[in-house]
Amino acid sequence: MNNPILLGGIIVAAIVVLILLVFIGKFFSLWLQALFSKAGVSIFQLVGMRLRKVPPQVIVEARILSCKAGLPVDTNLLEAHFLSRGNVLRVIQALIAANKANIKLDFKEAAAIDLAGRNVLEAVQMSVNPKVITTPKVSAVALDGIQLHAVTRITVRASIQKLVGGAGEETVIARVGEGIVSSIGSAQSHKEVLENPNMISKKVLASGLDAGTAFEILSIDIADVDVGQNIGAILETDRAEADKKIAQAKAEERRAMAFAAEQEMKAKVMEMKAKLVEAEAQIPMAMATALRDGKLGVMDYYNMKNIEADTQMRKEIGSAPEAK
Repeated sequence: MNNPILLGGIIVAAIVVLILLVFIGKFFSLWLQALFSKAGVSIFQLVGMRLRKVPPQVIVEARILSCKAGLPVDTNLLEAHFLSRGNVLRVIQALIAANKANIKLDFKEAAAIDLAGRNVLEAVQMSVNPKVITTPKVSAVALDGIQLHAVTRITVRASIQKLVGGAGEETVIARVGEGIVSSIGSAQSHKEVLENPNMISKKVLASGLDAGTAFEILSIDIADVDVGQNIGAILETDRAEADKKIAQAKAEERRAMAFAAEQEMKAKVMEMKAKLVEAEAQIPMAMATALRDGKLGVMDYYNMKNIEADTQMRKEIGSAPEAK
């Protein structure tokens, strides 16, 4: 015992054993719990989970839950699903719920649905207990121009086989809204829709709107239909107002063109008057030249003056007001 090397070896061995005992002691309760639950999880598996940074508590609980339900799932599959950032307990609960409801679902399918970002447990519950989706108010206009507002309630059941790659609730709501608009838009009168609102649901339901979605549409019920605005009258009013503005614009254009033509004519008249004044101003000079050159006689000149005087007198007599 006085050998220092032997003493050091014993101390190191004791420390290693102590560490192992402490390390194993942390998992003893889980191992014991799994043992009495007949889940079959060994101490070494628990240690391996810790080394792989997998919470042993979650895996053991999921393993015990699956074994007690008669659907044992291997711990390696549970660990792999956890490391893939899946929800292990939710997948096991979904498997148990599906088994109780006689819905075909295995671990591989459930894990794929969970990793796809869907709540697989909620999907199984929705398969058993269908969900009612209330759509927002949808507005559409019938052929008579009256607007209608409709609210529908869609009863859907989740389709487990379509959850991976199938469209969600938003797509179902959008398709139903499109179907409502089409149904109301094809109605001859808004009264026809108000008298028989089921015509909308029957037509929409017959369109196969659940194709490519993760749901099966069981029913579409019209919850409320309200009368909105007279869109046809509003459009006619807007059209008449637009036609009025167009006519006013054309009239204003014609008025401007007429005014421009009038101004042009006035300018031409003024130009002609100016030329006339200029021509009249040259008459005395022309007459003087004609008298000087002997081309116009004195008697001719006086006769012309007499004619002008006579013409002026006739104008004055004709323009004078009649005596009462």
